[in-house]
Amino acid sequence: MTLSEDLNFADQGEEFDSGASPYPVVFGISFTPQIIGIIAGVVGLFGALFILLNMVMPAWDNYQQQQAKSGELQGQIDQKKATLKQIDQVKKDLADAKQQKIQVLGLFSNEKTLDTLLLDLNRLVESGNAQVPPNAVKAKLQKFAPTTNKAEPITDGSLGVAVDNKLKRISINVEFIGTYEQTQSILRNIERLQPLLIVRDYQSVLAPVQANTQSGKVIRQVGPPPITTSFQLQALIPLTPEELAAAVPKAPPK
Repeated sequence: MTLSEDLNFADQGEEFDSGASPYPVVFGISFTPQIIGIIAGVVGLFGALFILLNMVMPAWDNYQQQQAKSGELQGQIDQKKATLKQIDQVKKDLADAKQQKIQVLGLFSNEKTLDTLLLDLNRLVESGNAQVPPNAVKAKLQKFAPTTNKAEPITDGSLGVAVDNKLKRISINVEFIGTYEQTQSILRNIERLQPLLIVRDYQSVLAPVQANTQSGKVIRQVGPPPITTSFQLQALIPLTPEELAAAVPKAPPK
């Protein structure tokens, strides 16, 4: 070996020194900026997953539970509000039903209206006689005869099975005389009476012409011939609560 060759060691050492990596090397891996960036990203991803699983997800589950509980409570509140509205509606319907019951019961007869029924009919029959000439036919109530002394419960189904043991009636035989026009007017006025009245067995026949006597002279009636009208007038009366209770059939003993 010559001296010139020995001097070349310095140059070869420089070549070796120039090939060394400037980044840290671990397990043969050189940690370049790119590698470090990838590692940092992976670490960040795992950190984010850790936070998501251990912090965010429990908080989200708790939020969902609270949201469901809030919805359930709101549903209960809405149901209670609806119930209160239904109660108010039921109270209103009950008040309306009571008012309608009062109005319906007002259509029926009662003891007071029966006491004045004879006077009312007599007034209706003679209401048109004021303008009738002296020798013309005058309307007159000839018969007013109740068939019984008091009203009796309806049990024969004549007005429908639903009415049995709920209403009672009193029947009155009525007869009056008058012209055709007077008869029409009297019947219309009977329909306008407050109590609910039913007319049955209606009959109208020509009445014999009668002469009026005035100052010892016989004056024959003029104008349309008289008509005798007869019918049965039935007045309906609701049973009292005590009568309704007594009308309910008792269950046979076991």
